[in-house]
Amino acid sequence: MASSRERILDSFEDTLIRDGERAATMETVAAAAEVSKGGLLYHFPSKEALVDALAARLLALAESDRSRMVDDPEGPGRYYVRTSVYEDSPLDRALVSMARLAQQGHPTARATLAQIQDLWLGALEKGLGNRTAAQAVKLLGDGIYYDAAFFSGDGAPRHSAGDLAELLTVVDLIVASYSSSAEGGSRA
Repeated sequence: MASSRERILDSFEDTLIRDGERAATMETVAAAAEVSKGGLLYHFPSKEALVDALAARLLALAESDRSRMVDDPEGPGRYYVRTSVYEDSPLDRALVSMARLAQQGHPTARATLAQIQDLWLGALEKGLGNRTAAQAVKLLGDGIYYDAAFFSGDGAPRHSAGDLAELLTVVDLIVASYSSSAEGGSRA
């Protein structure tokens, strides 16, 4: 069984995803985590402390993902696009809950999401050797993620395995295009 602290953080995340920032009161989170309000306050003395802990969780998950991206045998571009399908994973849930906070203008949420975007873009740029190629691949993956996370109401995948294979071919073309332009000089 998860620790009280993790159950509270999970409940905060769940409430943000399901009901939004306004519904994620300390009382609601405590009840969902099946702890007293005093128990919640022991671990998180304020809602801001909950947000900070959620941000730390998300950053740790994103750093782990970045490491897998860098080490992927197919390359960082293919990894990023291949893993951009929403799967309700811990990373997905932390991202969506933080996005719910960012939608309300929460500065910690916005800063955390910006930091993660920079982390992933930096890994792609280093791996692909070109910022424009990295941005193109990142935007392709982000589009897939956005589409799957926010528009698959019935939970069914919005893209088939064949669709994903074709998109990975596009990634290969982008990478090859910028690799060959680097070898042949600058692009006009």
